[in-house]
Amino acid sequence: MADGTGFQPGILDRAAPFYVAGHRGLVGSAIWRRLESAGFTDLSGRTSSELDLKDRAAVFDYFAETTPRYVVLAAAKVGGILANDTYPVDFLTENLQIQINVLDAAREHGVERLLFLGSSCIYPKFAEQPISEDALLTGHLEPTNDAYAIAKIAGIMHIQAVRRQYGLPWISAMPTNLYGPGDNFSAEGSHVLPALIRRYDDAARQGLDTVTNWGTGSPRREFLHVDDMAAACLHLLEHYDGPQQVNVGTGSDLTIRELAGLVAEAVGYTGAIEWDTSKPDGTPQKLLDVSKLTAAGWTAQISLADGIRDTVSWYRGNQAALRG
Repeated sequence: MADGTGFQPGILDRAAPFYVAGHRGLVGSAIWRRLESAGFTDLSGRTSSELDLKDRAAVFDYFAETTPRYVVLAAAKVGGILANDTYPVDFLTENLQIQINVLDAAREHGVERLLFLGSSCIYPKFAEQPISEDALLTGHLEPTNDAYAIAKIAGIMHIQAVRRQYGLPWISAMPTNLYGPGDNFSAEGSHVLPALIRRYDDAARQGLDTVTNWGTGSPRREFLHVDDMAAACLHLLEHYDGPQQVNVGTGSDLTIRELAGLVAEAVGYTGAIEWDTSKPDGTPQKLLDVSKLTAAGWTAQISLADGIRDTVSWYRGNQAALRG
């Protein structure tokens, strides 16, 4: 069957059953909030204790029971560099199991529109900047998280295969670095932005004179507020149809040094900022080319400064419920 035969994107039925897999995570919870605010009235989701997505029979039973018309697959086993590097088998097998079970069940039960969410780590470590969608499978992956990346690449291929074989208008989106309410602020497992928020907020509360960060502060990174990501997901579901994954980001980046300055300002830290240059910097730059997303009619709305202030406010108000 031809790819996406005869389908034209359009406004989704707000009353139709809509399943958000991973609805308690950073991205999934933001998508749930976005769908609620957009008027969707039949949302469903299950925690991992209620539905183990690695259990194929249970997943098929859930789809038979709820018969969703739309699905966003935001569920995944995720972790930082250390976890990915230490447990590559877990990240590969568990994510493949989740994806295959959900995608097969969705196909079996006639899901009309499905959005698979990946990660910018699918692209080669030394991809040309900014990274276009065409860079996929053109070079070697970052070794510390290659197993997770391969699982996500398999998901993209699965979406494309379903389009070719069954003609279903399913799509994939690849976000840049995400942050916002519900993020992981743990000392061991957090990514750079929540880690900086925690570090500088602690320093401000304790009245510390100095905060020391790893590296030179020169690497450039791109950050997207998770509420913008959620808005982009709904926009793509209603306005985009194609086999190629779509990068989701802001199209601009900044240095880690500049990022640290924004965080310090947001939390009210006024002490010195030092850099331990004996520690590694990592990849010099990681910026997504978002021209395909822009052509589909969407651009990010939340500035980084505003987004950081929003995230700091959430962090301070949810200390008791923080993940990790």
